[in-house]
Amino acid sequence: MNLVWSAWSLLVFAVLISGSAIFLAGSNGSRAKVRNLLTIGAGLVSLGALILGLLAKSSGLPPAVPDVLIIAVSVLFAVSFGGPLTELIFHLAWRHDQRQDRQKTDPSPLRGGLWIGLLERTAIVATLWADWPEGIAVVLAVKGLGRFSELKNHQAAEQFILGTFASCLIAAGGYGLGVLLLR
Repeated sequence: MNLVWSAWSLLVFAVLISGSAIFLAGSNGSRAKVRNLLTIGAGLVSLGALILGLLAKSSGLPPAVPDVLIIAVSVLFAVSFGGPLTELIFHLAWRHDQRQDRQKTDPSPLRGGLWIGLLERTAIVATLWADWPEGIAVVLAVKGLGRFSELKNHQAAEQFILGTFASCLIAAGGYGLGVLLLR
């Protein structure tokens, strides 16, 4: 089997794992631990896809996977992995914060973050695939304007920054994996 097909298959598997972690969004207790383990697992599988992609690139063989499949899976990875990873980052950032008085049912001061994050990552990876990186600035400006009034709250501002950075990095990473597998 071609190394690019193997890398692509691992990336599909990472999408499936992170997609299952999405269904546990906002969970607490043991379900949150399962979500975190799924997220870490998806990250490790995508790391395997990266390694195989690098090996395929160094072999010099042309990619055997159709371009549209590589692009589609890289977009799906960016969109599906970002939400669970962002929740894991929030959990790690606030784990030792004793000043935080959060209710267990809804720790988020920002409403609609899951859907906004999905749309943000989709828009960012789409602008990168469209060879229009300036579109990232447009996406972030729209997001910032939409959340401006809520950012007076320190916890909301911290969550906004962490979520935005995580989404941007995952979208760029998904695009980068796709580019690696294409060339």
